[in-house]
Amino acid sequence: MLRRAGSSCVALVAAAALLAGCSGDDKGPDVAGGSTSSTAGETGTASASDTPSLPVPAGVELSPEGSQLAVGDTATVAYQLRQGVVGVLDIKVKRLEKTSFKKSFVGWDLDQTQKNSNPYFVRVTLTNRGDTDLGGKRVPLYIVDGNNTLVESTTFASAFPPCQPGVFPKKFKPGHTMRACLVFLSPKKGELTAVSFRPTQEFDPITWTGELQKPKPQKPPTGDKGKGDKGKGDKGKGDKGGDKGDQPSGSASP
Repeated sequence: MLRRAGSSCVALVAAAALLAGCSGDDKGPDVAGGSTSSTAGETGTASASDTPSLPVPAGVELSPEGSQLAVGDTATVAYQLRQGVVGVLDIKVKRLEKTSFKKSFVGWDLDQTQKNSNPYFVRVTLTNRGDTDLGGKRVPLYIVDGNNTLVESTTFASAFPPCQPGVFPKKFKPGHTMRACLVFLSPKKGELTAVSFRPTQEFDPITWTGELQKPKPQKPPTGDKGKGDKGKGDKGKGDKGGDKGDQPSGSASP
């Protein structure tokens, strides 16, 4: 979790809000901070038919495991939050941005490990297609770095205007839609090569690739219209402006 400079709280935890390590016997991906040695695209001995199916509402058709999508494409996915509780989402990855600490993190405490990472923003549109209120939960997306390691999104102790919201609002009920922006710190100057949905080690990941853009300029607040979380209300508002006029600064590819 990142905190602003001068906070009285204990400073930063983990370089990229990293996942806990898995056992060395796992056949799954490397996870930043973990101990496995397989690649993020590796599926071990599992196939799509081997992965247990999860219950989804009638009429919902899940995207095939292993789908390789482009930025702008939508995947419909299901994942288990805990025993007997399933989340179902439409996930549209809209934009990949490569930023810098100098440009986007002024005033935030950074330790040396974090300073040695590369910061990225991933902008997405999310629709709750299931029966579970996903309020307050993390968005189940990772990035894959140049070493085929999965990196989890970073959380913040307070608002981070360059890229927010990074989690679901307090209530995110079935049928609601929101736009979100996830911050990733790729360790050891790692590159963003793909965005990945991979809820379990056995799951053949669904990935998105596309061009890396420059960060969108922040819009200064103008009265009440500039305040609050534009994604709030679950109507898909906020993060306006589309991709018009954006200049690529690189590319992300497997």
